[in-house]
Amino acid sequence: MFTKSFASAAVLALLLPATQAIGASHEGMKDRVDATNTLPDAKPGECYAKVIVPAKYEVKAEKVMIKPETEKVEIKPAAFDVSEKTVVAKEGYTKIKAVPAKFREEIEEVEISPSRTVWVTSLGKKGIPASPALLAAAKTNGIAIEDAKVGQCFKEYFIPAKFEQIEKEVLVKEESEEIKIAPAQFEEAEEKVVVKQASKKKVYKPAEYETIEEKIEIEPAKSVWKKGDGPITRIDNSTGEIMCLVQVPAKYQTIKKTVLKSEPAVDIVEVPEETKAVKVSKLVSDAVIDKVKIPAKYKKVTITKKVSDAKFVWRPAGVDGEGTYTGNQICLKEVPAKYAKVKKLVLDTAATVEEEKVPPVTKVVKVKKVVAEAEEIRKKIPAVYKTVEKRAKVSKERLEWRRVLCKTNMGPDINKRIQQALKDAGVYNGPIDGAIGRGTMSAVERFQKKNGLPTGGLTIDVLEKLGVK
Repeated sequence: MFTKSFASAAVLALLLPATQAIGASHEGMKDRVDATNTLPDAKPGECYAKVIVPAKYEVKAEKVMIKPETEKVEIKPAAFDVSEKTVVAKEGYTKIKAVPAKFREEIEEVEISPSRTVWVTSLGKKGIPASPALLAAAKTNGIAIEDAKVGQCFKEYFIPAKFEQIEKEVLVKEESEEIKIAPAQFEEAEEKVVVKQASKKKVYKPAEYETIEEKIEIEPAKSVWKKGDGPITRIDNSTGEIMCLVQVPAKYQTIKKTVLKSEPAVDIVEVPEETKAVKVSKLVSDAVIDKVKIPAKYKKVTITKKVSDAKFVWRPAGVDGEGTYTGNQICLKEVPAKYAKVKKLVLDTAATVEEEKVPPVTKVVKVKKVVAEAEEIRKKIPAVYKTVEKRAKVSKERLEWRRVLCKTNMGPDINKRIQQALKDAGVYNGPIDGAIGRGTMSAVERFQKKNGLPTGGLTIDVLEKLGVK
């Protein structure tokens, strides 16, 4: 059986994380003091709820300036004297006129493309420019294309590879040996053989068990704080929680246990040897090896041997020589220069300018001259003050545990008396039916705020203020 102090400490250890979590969720409420981290010292059957105890204020008179000291400024305008004056509206200047230049037309012959030499595949009209690869091939194969003359052509010829045939004796089968073997000689006999030796066998005998029943205590009797159920007002996530201290009896459970009846054991059994009669072959004479030499074999064959590789050669066109013409040809051709006749304009008379003097333009205007400057006239207006009442906070709002009524200690009689007291206080106009619902609890909250009582549940403070016993 737990003592009252031990039960309170155990429940506090379980509820502290929850209350800390509530506090953590309201870190933004800097003007509220949380005094609910420690549970109240309660008796079994009592219920407590988290309530908000309102902050306390006091009213002070204070003189406040509602309009600061200012100045009123009046401006006396300046005085002017009006007279006439001749002024230059537009100054005289020199007007300049441009006389354009004059040109004459001439015809000139201009070279638009210089003469040059190019390598082509033919000197005829169907010849096309020779590729760099074709020029490189001709240069590699003996043609000095830098020294070629205009109109000279070079052709490519193919000379195939050259071969000759000779006879040669080739080994087709190497010298070897032939091995002849005379097999070994045996005679048959019968012999007794042990196929399995005598041994000892171990036989395992398992343990034996039986089942019995036993009643054990799984949880001792204790006093714990539990969430209560009753009429509450939830101001925010920090209020409205009811906790009650209740007695919880011990818990028991019947279990089945398996206990050892006899220990496991091992028995040793003798196993005799096993024999078998088998036929065996005994050696009379070993095998004999005889080696015979076989001579090598040769054959005469005709072999084709390369004398020279295939190649491409270039020769000047019209020069005879070895090889077949491949169709590739390069010729050095001269492309004459190109000329075009163009018309051009040559300066005949240069451009000039002509000057003309333009006189100034004048006009008569009215001019105002200052006779007396503008003046400032300043007048001071005193500040305006007002006496106001200021409400200053004396103590912060607090979150506390307060004893409340819950369903375990409420009934229709006390509920009706609560409703009647609220109606007498002028905060409830519902029926006197003994059912504590939303209307009754709204009236309780109005009564609490009106009388400066903690809000968040039907506390004992409310009942005492209402005069309900």
